[in-house]
Amino acid sequence: MTAQTTTPTASQHSSAHVDPAAQVADAGFVPVQTRSERPHSFEPADFGTPSGREVNWKHTPVAKLAPLFEVAGSADGVTYAFGSGEKYLSAFLAAGTAPRGEVFLAEDITGAVAWQGATEALHIRIPREEEVSEPIFITIDGQGAEKRADAHIVIEALEHSSATVVLQHTGAAQYAQNVEIIVRDGAKLTVITLQQWQDEAVHTAAHQARVGADATLKHFVISFGGGVVRVNPSVELAGAGSEGYLYGLSYADAGQHLESQVYLHHKGPHTKGDVLYKGALQGDGAHSVWIGDVLIGADATGTDSYEANRNLVLTEGARADSIPNLEIETGDILGAGHASATGRFDDEQLFYLQARGISEEEARRLVVLGFLTDIVQRLQIPALEAELLAAIETEIAEVNA
Repeated sequence: MTAQTTTPTASQHSSAHVDPAAQVADAGFVPVQTRSERPHSFEPADFGTPSGREVNWKHTPVAKLAPLFEVAGSADGVTYAFGSGEKYLSAFLAAGTAPRGEVFLAEDITGAVAWQGATEALHIRIPREEEVSEPIFITIDGQGAEKRADAHIVIEALEHSSATVVLQHTGAAQYAQNVEIIVRDGAKLTVITLQQWQDEAVHTAAHQARVGADATLKHFVISFGGGVVRVNPSVELAGAGSEGYLYGLSYADAGQHLESQVYLHHKGPHTKGDVLYKGALQGDGAHSVWIGDVLIGADATGTDSYEANRNLVLTEGARADSIPNLEIETGDILGAGHASATGRFDDEQLFYLQARGISEEEARRLVVLGFLTDIVQRLQIPALEAELLAAIETEIAEVNA
């Protein structure tokens, strides 16, 4: 497929909240621009190799991601298995075959690498007006820490359908992944990406979604495992009355880097968005990064939007970077806001619980569970909720050991 590269013109620059963007290798300058104006291309060479100084890489350990800056020589790094819902797997999509590329445009080198390396894309297609009662589970299992793979996955919910799709990552691999999500008019789709990698895994993912009129997308990023995991969701609320709910949960241990750069674009009128990411960190070198960008476009009248990130640092040596950004291009909205908070245990909470005969260890456990359970319960999949709560309990036991 012919590369599609866009760079902003001078007239596109805004006096609103702006970020310096990554430099496209052959552009000859570093433009100052918002997230929405970053260059896009399907050609990895157009981005150049990240140095770590670019705005979208400066919080990321780029040296550890170096294997993902070149197209994989083979596709044996991961295997795919359906736990349920395999009948919704449609024909594989080559580049240039619709609907692949209808929504997706790579905005960094790993997205372009995954596009080029994935000669065939998985296509999950929910038929028009069909209500899928059971979640569609796809296990993506890494075949070894030195194994490489690139992937492009298309999840398409046709008009007035409803479904839940779970991507569960296990094992270890060097994995560059794109997930293209298309929610047609009136559809209701939930997409859950669950990172339960082994410690050696390196994973980058670009999730890009478009939500049609009166349609709803719920999107979850849940990261517990992996050495370096960077999952960046981008959602465009394109149709009138569309809704997007973006939730995240991470638990970083010693030496882990867990990152999400979230972008929510209110494009159509009367759209509603809610972004809430929560993270816990423990151990020396544990690092989480959350960058949230919300754009309320000029035509997005009647918008109601809010984004927040909360982090709980449990030990010394852990670090959470949290950066919320909000850009509004119309004054005719219902409301918009953003918030970020990072802190340690609340001494008053611990005192309150201990004053009622609860041990300090148990009090800490209850505080962490209460902090994170909010996101888990929004999944509305009982078996998965139980699995994640058990994983949180295991993490808490380690910090209390």
